[in-house]
Order: sequence, then C-alpha cells, then structure tokens
Amino acid sequence: MNCSSIVEANKDCGQFMGKAMEEGSLWSATAQEHVETSPLAGDETADLVVIGGGYTGCSAALHAALKGMSVRLLEAETIGHGGSGRNVGLVNAGLWTPPEGIAEILGEEAGARLSTVLASAPDLVFSLIDRHAIECESIRSGTLHCAHSPAGLNDLRERYRQLSAQGAPVKLLSAQETAQRTGSDQFHGALHDARAGTIQPLAYCRGLARAAQTAGAHLHEQSRVASVSSDGNSWRVETKQGVVTAKHLLLATNAYFDGLKGIAPPQSIPLCFFQMATAPLGHNVRHKILQGGEGGWDTAAVMSSFRKDRAGRVIIGAMGSLDAFGGVLHRGWARRKLRALFPEAGDQPFEHAWFGKIAMTGDHLPKILRIGPNGYAVFGYSGRGIGPGTVFGRAVAEAFTGAGEDAFPVEARDAHTERFTGLKRRFYALGATLAHAIGR
Repeated sequence: MNCSSIVEANKDCGQFMGKAMEEGSLWSATAQEHVETSPLAGDETADLVVIGGGYTGCSAALHAALKGMSVRLLEAETIGHGGSGRNVGLVNAGLWTPPEGIAEILGEEAGARLSTVLASAPDLVFSLIDRHAIECESIRSGTLHCAHSPAGLNDLRERYRQLSAQGAPVKLLSAQETAQRTGSDQFHGALHDARAGTIQPLAYCRGLARAAQTAGAHLHEQSRVASVSSDGNSWRVETKQGVVTAKHLLLATNAYFDGLKGIAPPQSIPLCFFQMATAPLGHNVRHKILQGGEGGWDTAAVMSSFRKDRAGRVIIGAMGSLDAFGGVLHRGWARRKLRALFPEAGDQPFEHAWFGKIAMTGDHLPKILRIGPNGYAVFGYSGRGIGPGTVFGRAVAEAFTGAGEDAFPVEARDAHTERFTGLKRRFYALGATLAHAIGR
C-alpha cells in the first residue's frame, strides 16, 4: 500500500460531494419534508440576512421570524445540502468533550453555562418537531455510546461520573445489557443517555425551513453568495441574481464556506464522515437490532456509528470520504463492520452510500465570531450539529432581537485561529484510511 497515494486520494473530500449526495444519500431518497423556494432575484431588504441553509441558519431564520424580524436566507445549493443533510441523525445532549473538559477549557462558569445549555438541546429539537409537525422519523429512546475495548469502557465510566454528577439521566450498561439493547456482542458496555434520540436529519432541516417560511422568513435556494460588504450600519450581500441589504448578518456555512468575497473563512479542520445503508431488513432480522430505536457510536479513535431508520435499514458510518482510492477501503471496511456487529444482516446489500464534511476545532468546542457590526459567524460543532446548531441558531435570533451577546452559549470572539489545518486534515484522513484498510 502506497501511503502517499492514500494522502492524495483524501486531499479534498468535497471534490465529489455533490454527486455523492444527490445519487447516494438515503436521507435524500426518503425525506418526507419538502420546502419550495425560488432563487433570490432583484434587490431586497431585511432585518436579518442568513447565509447557509443548515440547522443553524434555518433555526436562526425560524426564531428570528417568530420574533417579528424580516429574514432572508440564502443557500448556495438546497436546504440541508451540506453537513446537516448528511448527518448521522443522532440528537445528542452536550458535546464530544465531557463537562469537566469543557470547564477546563472555558473556565468553570462559562463551561457550566455551555454544558447546561447543550444538555437541554434535545428538548429544543424534539419540541420544535412536535410544535411544527416535522415529519422526520423522530424517536426519543436515547443513544448508546458503546465501549469497543476495556479502555473504552473506562472512558465511559468517567463520562458517566461527570454526567451523573450534573443530574443527567444516564446509565452505564454491562456488556450483557449492551448486547441486549444493540443486538451485538461486540461491546464491553455502553453509556445510555435518555435525553437523546434519532431523527431523519435532512427531513428535520427541511422541516425547520418550512416552519421558518410559515413564520414569514423568505428562503432562497440556488442563491450562492458572491460577496459581502458592510458600511458600518448595514450589510450588503450579493448573488449573481440579486442583493439583500440587512442590518444583521449570520454566516452559517460551517464546513461548507465557499470562498465568498468580503469575509475571511472561519478556521476549522474539515473532516469527512461517510455512511452506508443496507436494504430494509426482514422483520425476523430487524427486530434483533437496536430494538429500542436508539442510535449508537463507539469509543474507538476512528469512531464508527450505527443506527436503523424507520424502514429497517441498518446504517453504518465512520470517518472518511467515499471518493477515489480511499473509498474502496472504506466500503470494504463497512461490509466487515456490518458482519461483525450484526451477523444476521452482514450480507444484506448496501443500497445507499454518501458522505459529508464536519468542521472540527482543536478543542472540539463551537465558536461564535464577530465579523463586523451586527454580524456573526457560527461554526465548529465537531460532529455534533443537530442539537448545538439548533440551539446556537435560536441564540443568534435572541441576540438580534434585544438580548445581545448575553444570549450566546459561548462568548463571542473577534478571531479564532487553527494551526496546521491542512496537515491535520490529511493526518486524520490517512489515519481513517489505514484503520479501515486493516481493521473492522
């Protein structure tokens, strides 16, 4: 195996992203929510202009419109085209970093605030689903963080200690209890979080967009922003077809910033995550796998995820892209992983395969950047986009409607620097490819 070839094959996971999304995504094929928009045309004014139609942008548009703001949302492709529509669909509470780690990074007071706000993120997500009748296969049965090794189980014990000290409804499961819940004997235990659940992630994003439209927001797909400028009092956002002038601006492109003029790209480490979904399983097989409807992921350094959808498909995911040379190795790993986890389903054909980008930050914490007068960029969920994206979008709307920066879950900053992003991206991609070449 030529390592330089692997690095080259994983240089840019976005190169074939659009094709993979449109032709292979299970979420695109099965989403029951739809939103009708038209491209921006002509000159428009608004209180708030949002760039990006993912969870953060659609949540901000919805909550701002509900508070009486006039809103224009501009999406370069279609609603949920980026990471929001390629998500695993686990609605988790909190972040990858446990509460004490967050406090160590931010300080006790700021860390406790962020942990507390995001602990209730699933409450917000599922309440919006109920309030706006979003059809997104929502199941609130919790999630399972599964120990792939004895060391992984020790990590879960520590997470359990920290979370239970906060009063979180978590339970540490034995290997036998984990096998009963997952249908797999491959784990040493698991941490069950009853606050969490699963959704069809693209349908949820589209449902937020539909709710925003109903509240009065104007959404424009196929409206790629070319340039952004500010005169100190208002923002001017230009596309090929039109212009929006607004007092407030939210940049919510996350890992999908696409080189628009006038704003420097928020710095993060772009990582790829792929998923593959089987054909629907027969009832005699599907009922043995994740009987309670939980979604799961493991403690491995190259993390993998697993869940079912409403039709009984098993969905396996992991770090990596599916294009070029590395894609062959990732696909082979997915087959081996499926057979190891769920032997009864191991030979089921994969009918869908897709991948997307995650904006990772060095400390795994989300960021809010000031980008000018009444302008912010929100990014860096590090793979936890559903709950935090919804919460941060609402917080931006609250900030723009009187609460100011006190509404933010984290302190806004004027700059954020990530060092060696290109090197780190290649390192992680190479590590995932090598792990999948030799492991399961």
